[in-house]
Amino acid sequence: MRCTIVLLAWLASNTLALGAETGKRAEFASAMAPVMANLRTAASYARTGNVALAQIETDEAVTRWRRFAQDSSLPAELAGFLARGRDRLTAITGALDRGDNVAAGRELLALRQALHALRQDAGLYDLGDCIFEIAPAMERLRVAAVRFGEQPAPANAEETVADASAFRDRLQRCNEQANGEIAAQGEFRRLIDGAIASSGEIAHAAKAGDGPLVHRYLIELQSFAQLLDFRYG
Repeated sequence: MRCTIVLLAWLASNTLALGAETGKRAEFASAMAPVMANLRTAASYARTGNVALAQIETDEAVTRWRRFAQDSSLPAELAGFLARGRDRLTAITGALDRGDNVAAGRELLALRQALHALRQDAGLYDLGDCIFEIAPAMERLRVAAVRFGEQPAPANAEETVADASAFRDRLQRCNEQANGEIAAQGEFRRLIDGAIASSGEIAHAAKAGDGPLVHRYLIELQSFAQLLDFRYG
């Protein structure tokens, strides 16, 4: 009986510790929202060649990051996360200073992915996470559409249709994830509804064997995806 009591006490204490650690991670990840906004905006500016604006957003992210690092009560896991993130921010700053937008974009994406993974581990998920996750589906559709444009064979058409359908499913999931306030915004409706409609149209164009039309809808979809990420990612 005594051993059982000791075991139950040990399990209870570890459960409480685990719960506290998970809560701290969720609190930390939620507090990172302004930094994520800086990184999202910096990535958009770097992609479009607006280096000065990307530097401003990155500088703000660095300042906020330093404030988080001053918290001596953070668990070792989160302190390590901040140290790795600081190194990436240094790499981003250096790349922007050199005018290397490609390298800056790569490092920004890696840091955003790390923050996204942190949120997932903390059990957090909202519209921004959903929008961030559409990028791989967009890339698969881009590759398929380009392949179809180069060789409009039936197999390539089928691949484009399948990837367009998968992308559309992702968009619809994000549409359902939006809260009432965002869902009612004219800008959000224009972007999400436009992207959903265009993902259906690119599939129809591929089925019809119309390469130029597939290319046109691909450009349109990439624009929608980038604007969704910039505003809501």
